[in-house]
Amino acid sequence: MEEYNMAASCEFCSNYVYDDDEEEYYCDVNLDEDEYYRFVNSNYKECPYYRSNDDYKIVRHQM
Repeated sequence: MEEYNMAASCEFCSNYVYDDDEEEYYCDVNLDEDEYYRFVNSNYKECPYYRSNDDYKIVRHQM
């Protein structure tokens, strides 16, 4: 169930980009080898690299 929640949030993340050559989406977070190892072997309930793709989020917060 956690994997579904994490995958669903990727669709709204600004790091989730489309590659025209491969015709698929991928996560564009640039991790070194150690960071990638920690990320893959962790038990995150939510992705620590998630950034909202909602440009109006800050504006709504300011109101």
